[in-house]
Amino acid sequence: MRIACTLLLCGLTILSFGQTVAPVDLNNITIARDEWGVPHIFTQTDVEAAYGLAWAHCEDNFEQVQEPFLAAKGIFGAVLGKEGALFDAISFLIKSREVVEEKYETTFSPKFKQMLTAYASAVNRYAELHPKEIRHKKLFPITPKDIAVAYNISTSLISNIQFNLGRLFENNLEPITSSNKKNLSAGSNGIAIAPHKTQEGKTFLVSNSHQPLRSYLSWYEVHIHTEEGWNFTGATFCGGITPFVGTNEHLGWTHCVNYNDYSDVFELKMHPKEKLKYQLDGKWLDLEERIWKATVKVWIFKFGIRKKFYWSKYGPVVKNKTGFYALRFPSNMVIGAPEQWYHMNKATNLDEFKAALNLQQQPSISTTYADKEGNILFVDNGLFPYRNPNYNWKNIVPGDTSATLWAPNFMPMDSILTVENPPSGYVFHMNGTGFNSTADADNPNPADYNPTMGYITGNLPRQLRFKDLIAQYDQLSYEDFKRIKYDYKHRFPLYTRTIQNWDLIRHLSPKKYPKIADIIAVFSKWDGNADVHNKQAAIFLLSTIYISDYRSERGLSDIPGTMEEATFADALLYAKKYLLKHFKSLEIELGDLQKHVRGTKVEPVGGVGESIAAMYTVPWKKGMRQSDLGESFILFATYNKNGVEKIESINCYGASNRPESPHYNDQMDLYLQQKTKVMSLNKTTILETAKKIYHPQ
Repeated sequence: MRIACTLLLCGLTILSFGQTVAPVDLNNITIARDEWGVPHIFTQTDVEAAYGLAWAHCEDNFEQVQEPFLAAKGIFGAVLGKEGALFDAISFLIKSREVVEEKYETTFSPKFKQMLTAYASAVNRYAELHPKEIRHKKLFPITPKDIAVAYNISTSLISNIQFNLGRLFENNLEPITSSNKKNLSAGSNGIAIAPHKTQEGKTFLVSNSHQPLRSYLSWYEVHIHTEEGWNFTGATFCGGITPFVGTNEHLGWTHCVNYNDYSDVFELKMHPKEKLKYQLDGKWLDLEERIWKATVKVWIFKFGIRKKFYWSKYGPVVKNKTGFYALRFPSNMVIGAPEQWYHMNKATNLDEFKAALNLQQQPSISTTYADKEGNILFVDNGLFPYRNPNYNWKNIVPGDTSATLWAPNFMPMDSILTVENPPSGYVFHMNGTGFNSTADADNPNPADYNPTMGYITGNLPRQLRFKDLIAQYDQLSYEDFKRIKYDYKHRFPLYTRTIQNWDLIRHLSPKKYPKIADIIAVFSKWDGNADVHNKQAAIFLLSTIYISDYRSERGLSDIPGTMEEATFADALLYAKKYLLKHFKSLEIELGDLQKHVRGTKVEPVGGVGESIAAMYTVPWKKGMRQSDLGESFILFATYNKNGVEKIESINCYGASNRPESPHYNDQMDLYLQQKTKVMSLNKTTILETAKKIYHPQ
């Protein structure tokens, strides 16, 4: 296997992938592991920090660090099977590799190219030293462009192109692109509180993403400290060259997925006789035919796949039973998101942070921000094209006229939905509408924004529950703030955007449904809580699973409306049968059903979908369910006028993904108790208390 060569001379590593790169001295890279195994990377330069971050991440989770690069090279399916092949197919379909090849040189600064090269070199060096851990013989060496491709795939998925792609392949076309009709199930929380709203007179921030707990999109905690002014603690994903969320000495932020309308579907007008010709402005053009070839692993076997796709002036084209449809979206038109995150990491005040946002290289995701000056900010961010207002962009639009072929330039930041320093003293985002991101009196007015931007307008249960809780305080303490963030309770009446009569499940008549009279009686005692000891929340969870499956099987997942009363009755009947089969009782603690599992540790876990402290589960064993997505990496930060004062964090398992590591699951107990560990940005303190200090090899 050919691995990129590394020349070691007196600790000096010369990095070269066809670029001029500053040398990285491994003796300048110090990795200090604290008592929780979290890596603190101390270096002279930012380029060296990129190497150190990659090295530490490989030490802790080399298995999954490889996964974004497997997808970038189109060989993920050969390793992971069908699930991995989906990433390969999307990468091919949206031309991630071609976009990176076209834009790489002009997008990234010379310094950031050095950082990308340093990161790639560290991963290659680790692979060279640990060949038995390599997952595919064609993966290495990875290159800086592979990192950019991996980012492009991830940011495309974060901007939700899969909603429309899935519907096209399933021939589910009506309605197709209305962002208000997407099923927003999982998500994240970001909250910032201004000093005048807090009893302590300080600024509060919480980063509370709800991510998969075990995939390469699960969080990895890291602290970076360089002599070039980069001092940031937070978390990133596998393949991430910087932290994505967290805080430096001056400011911090977090992200939430937003579900605004970032992609459009176009119906192509095909020639009645000539194959693969479509009309645009009265002219007949040829569709580009593209053949995707891949290998997919199924059990111990590998099978070849050959699939035909197309490309048009609008972008990728899918053929289904109805016709040919093109998808157009911003995320394969920009590739600079990783460098934008780098500049956000290094911002020292609100103006510098806004300058980083003004790069406009993040196709989507909202930002919730706080700083030492007492500023708080919410930006419902994304790339919004200049759409022709004469068309209905909530549905399929004609693909035969350049009037709908919007150019790859986007509305400026001063057009984006933003709430800055509202009088109420708080901003938040929980994946619902950005028009409800602060107190009612301070919320943005939808009429002030271009309607073609497709901002969602529906609320989610979490944001309504948060508004109920924050309204109780003229000023709140830090402990009040943490109690709100860790809230498990659902508000009544029960509500979701897609099931408008959801609360009916709590009001079924036992006389009308005698078969479920017993479980109706038990469920009627539920107070909306979902902590581990609640004895009715399991009924709600199981009913939700039934209804979710019911709607998915009928293609209703994304379509709002009401449901028949009998369906809610069937959901309770399902819950009844399930509980009696597996637990011999209708009234069990939620923690008996839900478990948080890591190695030999198996513990009860609270939270259900759409509680603020949310948890989503998958089947495990003996009727129990295992935590799968939700509360993961959590970071609290408080700021006074001198800078960040306190940083607390917790991860759902531990700093390492290696079962033999003492840090494989050592944060679980604190996590389940809704407690945190204290983190620091102070180099002296960290080095004095570190449990292990070393240099990369």
